[in-house]
Amino acid sequence: MTERAWTGPGRRTLLGAAVLGPAALGISGTANAAGRGAADAKGAGHRPLRGLPVPTVIGHRGASGYRPEHTLGSYQLALDLGAHIVEQDLVPTSDGHLVCRHENDITATTDVADHPGFASRRTTKQVDGVTLTGWFTEDFTLAELKTLRAKERIPGNRQENTLYDGRWEIPTFEEVLRWADKEGRRRGRHVWLYVETKHPSYFRGLGLGLEEKVARLLRRYGRHRADSPLILQSFEPSSIQRLAELVAVPRVVLLSGPKERPWDFVEAGDPRTVADLVEPAGLKWIASFAQGIGPTLDLVIPKDASGRLTSPTTLVADAHARGLILHPYTMRNENTFLPADFRRGTDPNAYGDAFGAFRTYFGTGIDGVFSDSPDTALLAAADFGED
Repeated sequence: MTERAWTGPGRRTLLGAAVLGPAALGISGTANAAGRGAADAKGAGHRPLRGLPVPTVIGHRGASGYRPEHTLGSYQLALDLGAHIVEQDLVPTSDGHLVCRHENDITATTDVADHPGFASRRTTKQVDGVTLTGWFTEDFTLAELKTLRAKERIPGNRQENTLYDGRWEIPTFEEVLRWADKEGRRRGRHVWLYVETKHPSYFRGLGLGLEEKVARLLRRYGRHRADSPLILQSFEPSSIQRLAELVAVPRVVLLSGPKERPWDFVEAGDPRTVADLVEPAGLKWIASFAQGIGPTLDLVIPKDASGRLTSPTTLVADAHARGLILHPYTMRNENTFLPADFRRGTDPNAYGDAFGAFRTYFGTGIDGVFSDSPDTALLAAADFGED
């Protein structure tokens, strides 16, 4: 029986339960020292975040491998499967509320196109230098967005997820904070959240600055302290710097392709690229206002022209030497998203050897990983801890 054949909710729940015990005990950095190898040898200044096991499994947009992303259903399943942290991406409404969407363009993730009353809202915009045509959260009030329903973003790859189209509305960040507090009380432990400010310079230019809104909500719900069970993240370093002045929670700078420049750098005329930021001097600069980085997996192990993994870079050791944690993104189970080394069969949407890929990435010494399938990631982390 293939893995794809047994991915029903009941089986996934059992897999999550199977790893809750080891995960709750914590797969410590010490326990994994042998598996980490030389990557951590130079990381004398590196300290994992308190209360989080290593490797940390982050439910990417919830459990988006099984439910439409950024819905309470996706978040709940990620938590039920045992994810150590559940991720939210934040964008604003026209009346200043923060909602959870991966992008402000909601064309592919909601049923907005099926609402004739909103047909005139379809427009073309430049967002961080990219031309997009569709519907955007900043053109809707919260009340209007609440009339929409979420749907699967990539139905061609995840046909099973379309079963849940229309089941959930777009959650606000405040609703997620309430949900996390409620689940924390029910489970007797903190529920960790991983919160990203999306396109912060773009929204600040519209008078919809994100950081102050985020900080206000974090203070309201008691998640603004250094020991709060929450991590802030952004692709724009200036957003993280601004947040550092407002709240004390841990912060992570996200890093895309080596040739790319953060959009705030583009607007400020800063010539540095991601390749500059992953050099020792760039990492030292990041460490002056953040506790970690979230690089693409390709910055940890590049791929060749055929999509196969090559040799690891020195990024893990270099970041650890400057006291930074590494939470790369994103692991997915389907062949089309895996390195060519771990694809199995000819169906791009079938599951490949995700466990082999996890083992290879964990072996570099990363502190955790974003995954669309937290149950798979948790089993892989447990396996790694036993090596």
